Amino acid sequence: MKPLYKSLLLATALLISNFVKAQLITSDSIASLKKSLQDNKQIFQINHPDFKLSPNTGITRRHWKEAGLYLLSGAFSHVPNLDAPMKFPKQLGKSYPRDGKPNATEKMEGLCRTMFIAGPLLKENPDLVINNIKVGDYYRNQLARLVNPASDTYVAQRAKNGGPSQILVEFGGLALSLLAAPEVFWGPLPKTVKDSLSKTMLSYGEGPTIDMNWRFFNILIMSFYKSQGFKVDEALLTSLIEKSLAQYSGYGWYNDSPYYDYYSMWAFQMYGTLWAEFFGKKHYPTYAAKFAANFKDLQLNYPYMFSRKGEMIMWGRSIAYRMGAASPFPLMGLDTDPSINYGWMRRIASGTMLQFLENPDFIEDNVPTLGFYGAFEPAVQTYSCRGSAFWLGKLFLGLYVPEKSQFWTATENEGPWVNELKKGEVYNKFAPGSNILITNYPGIEASEIRAWCYSKTVGVYQGTENYTRLSYNTAFPWQADGKNGEVSMNYVFKNKKAEWEALRMFTFKKYENEIYYRDAVLASDEQVKLHLAELPLPNGILRVDKNIGSVPANLRLGHYSLPEINGPLKKEIRKVRGHEVHIIDNGIYQLAMVLLSGFDEIETLETTGLNPVKDKSAVINVADSYSPQKQTVYATLMLWKKSGEAFTNQELLPVKKVKNQAKKNRVEVLFTDGQKKVFQFEPFKG
Repeated sequence: MKPLYKSLLLATALLISNFVKAQLITSDSIASLKKSLQDNKQIFQINHPDFKLSPNTGITRRHWKEAGLYLLSGAFSHVPNLDAPMKFPKQLGKSYPRDGKPNATEKMEGLCRTMFIAGPLLKENPDLVINNIKVGDYYRNQLARLVNPASDTYVAQRAKNGGPSQILVEFGGLALSLLAAPEVFWGPLPKTVKDSLSKTMLSYGEGPTIDMNWRFFNILIMSFYKSQGFKVDEALLTSLIEKSLAQYSGYGWYNDSPYYDYYSMWAFQMYGTLWAEFFGKKHYPTYAAKFAANFKDLQLNYPYMFSRKGEMIMWGRSIAYRMGAASPFPLMGLDTDPSINYGWMRRIASGTMLQFLENPDFIEDNVPTLGFYGAFEPAVQTYSCRGSAFWLGKLFLGLYVPEKSQFWTATENEGPWVNELKKGEVYNKFAPGSNILITNYPGIEASEIRAWCYSKTVGVYQGTENYTRLSYNTAFPWQADGKNGEVSMNYVFKNKKAEWEALRMFTFKKYENEIYYRDAVLASDEQVKLHLAELPLPNGILRVDKNIGSVPANLRLGHYSLPEINGPLKKEIRKVRGHEVHIIDNGIYQLAMVLLSGFDEIETLETTGLNPVKDKSAVINVADSYSPQKQTVYATLMLWKKSGEAFTNQELLPVKKVKNQAKKNRVEVLFTDGQKKVFQFEPFKG
């Protein structure tokens, strides 16, 4: 009886364990994943956090699945039946559709992008039900409807002379889900549907593309169908693979013709890694090895771009994809590499996820907004619809990584932030090739980036605040420019149209002695030009810029901005050894700006509707009326601290003297502690 009793106990324990595991990814537990707040807002609820495995966030693989279910259940709240499209309420503004008419591409985006989340959940629980709909049946039915001419979501084959389109993008995303979970999305389909889908998808996959990350959409489509025994254009496939690999610039960064941004990570690195895992290692091992080598490089640079808490920087286009930026980190778990701190990688990825899931402005109408935290029109591109935001689901592709992987089993930690990055110091990581500089500030536990921007015109995203800021910081999301010259972390000039125009044509010059050098010209008048140089300090930035323009100009320069979090910001003006200092404080951070030379005015501006965090904000600006008779050196200190830590006069003014040596085209800066920094500019080349 005793052995039987033990067996019964074991069986009962296994049943309970399996029941609990099943509950975590079924609709029964959805209500427990939402924490309701005031004003009909909600955030993700972390149930039963595991602070033993994850002492910083409490988040484990189980919670990742729950987070995916939380997002997916919001999407399915708009789906009443199996035939209903995955379509969400339009956000006011420039996102599409703008004509109010039904749009098949919009429905494709909702369908294909939510599959990034649904795939891993269905792979572990094929019977998942949400909103009384069997999720697997829903997606398979929708795939069949894509090739049914009678369906309202029907997608025709590419016209003979048809060019690349958003349909190619969505089919590329669909192909990735098919590669990763063919037994979920592909295997159960009738042969007639498979044949029709292959013809339609390959008509786009073997068609024209755009010479950037879009090549991967063609690669993924052709690769999936080749894996299923269909004939594909292998010459085109290998050509696109080689061209994609040729865009690699080192240290984990790919050039996206011509931008550097998160597409390096949620496109090139993520696609390349999963392509290699699910297809390339078997069919093209040499190419797979090259993608793997490039992926390995990013651990030396990219993790340092996130704050100590894992927060990402608001930077680059398509920022509504948000946490998708962390998608490379779980994919590191596909390999066993003793040089990788897997616990730190998971801490970053989980922290990025919580950065948004715990923000009350992130979800509206049960689905993510287009913006950074909440809806933010200046960060929206016209190619986006409401469903576009589910590109953030790429982070959940990490759930395809086996649960026994070190990414999931290692104890969470904060990596170099614990002992290597010390308060009172500043740390820079420069990436030759991309010329990206990442800076870590242990004092406020934040990270910062300086990167490429050069655009003669202002386009959908080209020449906009997504790229034109002098730097981007995890603690201070970028603020849009105001029509009256309000500017944050850039220069603006009053142009010939009497409009304030921000710099957007920058040329990287060098990174030398911890100083980052660029030249800049005003796009509308290239007689307006500057040498730009910045030295990161432990608590801010020393800017030493030289106006070498040949025409008079009214100009302004702005610090980072602060949103109003809990009531009006505190403002302070001090005089320190004859220098006027402005300080603002929002209860979380303080920003201070010190005018050292060149500018004739400093002021704190209150702004509305320009900040992505809150509607009201403030920014410190300095201004000058420039005359070309004498080249002017603009020297400023842009400083910060956490709230509650008073600035000392020494912290506000560590600079003793700024000496312009015009004949040598350099500026010497003497510090109060006896140190000297030489800012050596190079001849300007237009």
